Amino acid sequence: MAKAYFPEVSKTIAYEGPQSKNPLAYKWYNPDQVVAGKTMKEHFRFAIAYWHTYKANGTDMFGPAAWNRPWNTGNAIKIAQNALDANFEFVQKLGLEYYCFHDRDIAPEGNTIAESRKNLQAIIELARKKQDETGIKLLWGTANLFSNPRYTHGAGTNPDFNVFAYAAAQLKDAIDATAYLGGENYVFWGGREGYETLLNTRYKQETSQLAALLRLAVEYKKKIGFKGQFLIEPKPKEPTKHQYDFDSATVIAFLKSHGLDKDFKLNIEANHATLAGHTFEHELTVAAADGKLGSIDANAGDVLLGWDTDQFPVDIYSTTKAMLVVLENGGIAPGGFNFDAKCRRGSFDTLDLFYAHIGGIDAFARGLLVADKLIKDKALASIVDERYATWKDDLAKKVLSKKATLEEVAEYAEEKGEPARKSGRQELLEIIVNDYLLAQ
Repeated sequence: MAKAYFPEVSKTIAYEGPQSKNPLAYKWYNPDQVVAGKTMKEHFRFAIAYWHTYKANGTDMFGPAAWNRPWNTGNAIKIAQNALDANFEFVQKLGLEYYCFHDRDIAPEGNTIAESRKNLQAIIELARKKQDETGIKLLWGTANLFSNPRYTHGAGTNPDFNVFAYAAAQLKDAIDATAYLGGENYVFWGGREGYETLLNTRYKQETSQLAALLRLAVEYKKKIGFKGQFLIEPKPKEPTKHQYDFDSATVIAFLKSHGLDKDFKLNIEANHATLAGHTFEHELTVAAADGKLGSIDANAGDVLLGWDTDQFPVDIYSTTKAMLVVLENGGIAPGGFNFDAKCRRGSFDTLDLFYAHIGGIDAFARGLLVADKLIKDKALASIVDERYATWKDDLAKKVLSKKATLEEVAEYAEEKGEPARKSGRQELLEIIVNDYLLAQ
């Protein structure tokens, strides 16, 4: 019998409702509650991030490891086995169904490609048994193509083809592992796919290299019959000065320019959105508008800090606006909501992992309830519909369907004369959202 790494939580976290004072209970997340035709469990498909939850150690740029996790005992393989046990215990006790991993987090890197593959295969065999025993599933896997010093100048975009080839081999093994575990998605995250200075960079070549790596992966996916969805996660900077997957619009344009747009959707992270100078809901909206919203990294950044702080989401105003986009998109399955978030350095107890995840889950659950009511009541839609009402005119429809001529539109404008100015009602809309938040 596996050791209990979270003995302080003796039973599965349950829904107790908004009036509960129990910090180890859900106040808003009721997995079986039906909202907009789906249960909350179906809407969210919450997943635990392996790297932050089990591998993070409290290190920051001013100090070394500050956390002593009980599973970090023994040699590298033993630690990996312990962490795997901790993962399935933690996910079960939260009452969730999914987890995610980087290859180098679930299994230690070896001295060679073959040794790394052997380590990964040994651990995923155990993971598959755990999945069969518990019913817990893999939402997605990915390859860590950024931590090892060999990837200092990038992986797919590296100026050295030998590094590109090494990354391709690692990518292949990570896809194999994800497929073997029944992963429903596979994420491409370009942690160092960018540049520090253009003085030593062939921009066009590097973006072509990145497209080539993605194309090789698509071909391999088809060859092995992997049915999972391919996702790209935009990130603008950090650690590199500028990354080629800057934001949703950049990634979509990149995919279309290289003929890859049919093969990928996007995994949107809130903290990456703010690093790009956007809001979370902006990035979701841009992806959704192009049919590319595939999955979500549920976290938050600190508006006072200019780096990827990966905090747990607690801003219900933000989660409400995010869920408005998700509901209008019809959901994100087979993607889900992965908590790519870590506790603060000072929150070093394993119990803090429960508090943090419960808080983030409840924040999104409440956001879902508010967003659903706003949509059902047409509280925002009626004002927006009125704002765009003239686009229902016959000529306006012809313009959008590419059947009008410039002369027709000019003649229409001359007949109508000076347009009347209309308010955007921004403050009213913000008040309406606040009223709905306070009414829940």
